Amino acid sequence: MAGRGAEEHPHGADRLCEAGDRVYSRAVRRGRVPRTDAEPVPCLLELALLHPDPDDMDWLVPTSPQEVMTRLLRGVYDEVSASQRRVGSAVAAFEWYAGLGRQLNTPATAEGSAIRVLDGLSRIQAAMDEATEACTTEVLTVQPGGIRREAELTEGLHRALALRGRGVRMRDLYTHVARHGQGLLNYLELMGDTVEARTLDEVIDRLILFDRTVAFIPANADRTMALELRHPALVEYLVTVFERLWRLAIPLTAPLPDTGIEGISHREQSIAALLAEGHQDAVIAERLGISVRTCRAHIARLSETLGAASRTQLGVRIAQVGLDGHRPSLPATALTGSDQEPPTAR
Repeated sequence: MAGRGAEEHPHGADRLCEAGDRVYSRAVRRGRVPRTDAEPVPCLLELALLHPDPDDMDWLVPTSPQEVMTRLLRGVYDEVSASQRRVGSAVAAFEWYAGLGRQLNTPATAEGSAIRVLDGLSRIQAAMDEATEACTTEVLTVQPGGIRREAELTEGLHRALALRGRGVRMRDLYTHVARHGQGLLNYLELMGDTVEARTLDEVIDRLILFDRTVAFIPANADRTMALELRHPALVEYLVTVFERLWRLAIPLTAPLPDTGIEGISHREQSIAALLAEGHQDAVIAERLGISVRTCRAHIARLSETLGAASRTQLGVRIAQVGLDGHRPSLPATALTGSDQEPPTAR
C-alpha cells in the first residue's frame, strides 16, 4: 500500500497534493483526524506529517507545522552545503589538472582549449570582454562576499550595459549581506528588468557563465588568475550547480524569512548553524560576507539572547533551540532572559 501511495502522490512535504493539504490542515485545526480520513492520502503518513495517536490507534495526530518547517529548512541547508563542497572539489581538481598541463609543456592557452589558464588581470578582462561580445542569450553569475564595492560594480558595468543593449538576460546570485549595499541597488535599478537578483546565506566562489558554453572561475585566492572553461561537461556541471542554488535563493525584492525564534535574526541563525559545525569566527565571516568584527558582535548577541555564559554553553544552547538545524529539545522561550554576562567572542 505504501508503494502504491508513493506512485499516486509523487511529492514531498514542501508541495502537498490537494487532498493531502485538506486532510493535514483539518488535522492541525482539530488536533487529530480519524485514520479512515487519511486512507486516500498515504503520503501524509509516508512523509510523517501524520502519525498514530498513542491513546487511540484509530485516530491520527499531526506533526506540528513548526517541526515540518524545521525539517524543510534543514534539507535546504544540507543541499546548499553539498553543492558548495562539490564545486570546491571540482575547482581544486581543475587547478591540479591545469598544473599538470603546464608541467607537460602543453599549449594550455591555445585557441579553443577546453580549459585555459588566464594569468593576470589584463588577460582575464580581455577574455571576459571577448565572451561578452559573443554572448547572445544569458549570463549567470555568482558573486560571493558581502556588500559590493562601487569599484567592483563599475568594473564590469560596460559589459553589463553592452549585454543589456543586445537583450541578453542576466541572473545574479549574492549573499544576503549584499542586500544592504546601496551601490548594488543602484546598479539593479539602472539595469531594469534585464537583471534578476537573488540572495543566499552562503554562495560558492565567483562564477560567471555565458550562454551555457563558457565559464570563468578564480584560479587562486587573490583572483589574479582565472580558469576559462569550455569543456561541455564541466560547463553543464556548473550550470546545474547554479540552477540548484538559484532555486533555493530568495529574490532580492522579497524579505528574508523570520527565524521563528524571538530575538534571533536571520543572519544570527546562519552564524549559529556554522558555529555548530565547529567553524572559527574568521571562516564564518568569510562565508557569510561580513567582517570578523561584525561576526563577533552577532555571536555576542546570540550568547546574550540564549543566556549562554561561555562559548561551550552557547553551542549547547544553539543545539537546544534547533539553530543547528536539528529539532530542538527545549522551547526557545525557556532559554531567554538569563542575567548572565555573554561570553567574550573569540
